[in-house]
Amino acid sequence: MNDQLIVDYKSFLNTGKTERECVRSIIALAERHGFKNALSCTALTAGDRVYVQLMDKTIALFMIGTGAFEDGMNILGAHIDSPRLDIKQNPLYEKDCIAYLNTHYYGGIKKYQWVTIPLAIHGVICKTDGTTVHVVIGEDEDDAVLTISDILPHLAQEQMKKNAAEFIHGEDLDVIVGSTAPKKTAASDAEQKDEKDRAKKAILALLKERYDITEADFSSAELEVVPAGTARDCGIDRSCVLAYGQDDRVCAYTSVRALVEADGGTRTQCCLCVDKEEIGSVGATGMGSRFFENAVAEILVRLGGQYSDIALRRALANSFMLSSDVNAAYDPLNASLYDKDNASFLGGGLVFNKYTGSRGKYSASDANPEFIARLRAVMDAHGVRYQMAELGKVDQGGGGTIAYLAAKYGMNVIDAGISVLSMHAPWELTSKADIEEAYNGYRAFLTL
Repeated sequence: MNDQLIVDYKSFLNTGKTERECVRSIIALAERHGFKNALSCTALTAGDRVYVQLMDKTIALFMIGTGAFEDGMNILGAHIDSPRLDIKQNPLYEKDCIAYLNTHYYGGIKKYQWVTIPLAIHGVICKTDGTTVHVVIGEDEDDAVLTISDILPHLAQEQMKKNAAEFIHGEDLDVIVGSTAPKKTAASDAEQKDEKDRAKKAILALLKERYDITEADFSSAELEVVPAGTARDCGIDRSCVLAYGQDDRVCAYTSVRALVEADGGTRTQCCLCVDKEEIGSVGATGMGSRFFENAVAEILVRLGGQYSDIALRRALANSFMLSSDVNAAYDPLNASLYDKDNASFLGGGLVFNKYTGSRGKYSASDANPEFIARLRAVMDAHGVRYQMAELGKVDQGGGGTIAYLAAKYGMNVIDAGISVLSMHAPWELTSKADIEEAYNGYRAFLTL
């Protein structure tokens, strides 16, 4: 077992609970391995290590190969966003002496899993004077955490009659940030007016003192509510990792590590970490944008004037890609949801998923068998343990990744990640053995 890899991975999870934090950590790791910002370079040659990032939320790393760029790249592509709660633009309010922040959930969650657990806030607040305030509340040992309340079982008879989707409504996922004791009486109208929103005013005073921000500054903030706490070893045998955001940061981290620690080769090697996958890969920083295409164009421009539209198209079409995303691990306590012969198992190694999508393969990317055979050969040659799997039974549902968006360029692409139990829950479970095999498999793929 590569114990240092696991230690470093858990550290990455602890410091990277948002896309911005992940990109910051990835850049720091890459620069320690000789990478530099491609946009600061006037020319590139074989062996150069560079990166391109956008809006601090998506990044592409390139190790320039000795061969013709038009012949394609070996690309590891992952996403660094995870399900969470986002703070709304006008979020702070008080209701009967309790101060709340109003939220909008992001990605596919089971809403009832987010109540009564310790929560933290990570993000940025951008002020009109041009400064950006970085916010982390609830992570330090001595820092206060936040939470969302729930009904006590003694009064939950009506709530318990609802199905799981209705058990907690999205508008009820508001985070408690403060409280004050009510006054029974008020001697005058002036005192009654002073009594109004005392908890909210106290929170605003603390935010002003701690971050020098006002209520209006929430309008230009990007604040994410995530589980408070650190990644932990799980199991008496310590064989697993329990942590927030392992979908898909487990594949993102092992992909980045594989690239920065790889040797150069004939083909250019690339690692792409994108945003917004959990909501359809939309926006400027999602895989559905032109970010990656533009980043490759910037590299071509700096390779001795090699850029042209046809050169860009050929480089993308001739590339190989692993869409490095997680797969659902077989759950023995819910075995009826899986086709066991085609399921992935904790500890079974790197998972190749030929097609994703749902039911009749709708919205799927379906890999070519010729490409799969090449991958099998290179994995076998490097002694990588791997498994072929689907997400669940055909009619149970399904899921998507960024693979179909990469495939639109004509490149060979397949999903390749690790198994996760409790996917999309506040705390997800992975196998340490699988984390190591993912790293080994990504290293092997880069040699194609």
